[in-house]
Amino acid sequence: MHILFAIARVLLVLIFVLSGAMKLLDIPATAAQIQPVVTIPDMLKDFVAQVEAVTGMNWPSLLAVLAGVVEVVAALLIAFNIGTRGAAAVLAIFTLVATFYFHAFWNMSGELMQTNMIHALKNLSIIGGLLVMVVLGSWRPLRSNEI
Repeated sequence: MHILFAIARVLLVLIFVLSGAMKLLDIPATAAQIQPVVTIPDMLKDFVAQVEAVTGMNWPSLLAVLAGVVEVVAALLIAFNIGTRGAAAVLAIFTLVATFYFHAFWNMSGELMQTNMIHALKNLSIIGGLLVMVVLGSWRPLRSNEI
């Protein structure tokens, strides 16, 4: 694999490794951010109650753990070039959903709107990089004797 492609792969996912690790290291704080933003549809309330009973955790805490695990695992898979296309697709969808729920600048005004628009645009750029990974997968340049 070309060394620049390996470096780009690691740099692209570094934000997810760090963000996911921070979520997992402070689940209560992450859950506190999730709770006011993510609502449970009525048709899933019974299922959610069962999951909460089995795990002993409330739904925002479970989502915090899930978010942290998805970020860290998918990012490490991409960094180590294992299942790159699938992991990049998962992270792209995750980033799109997170942007919609947590950086909804279209519902804001003033400085808060500007800050969240910058975060949303940054996330769209990251999604673009992840889509490149979906397309290229575990790309390796051809050797001169393979052309």
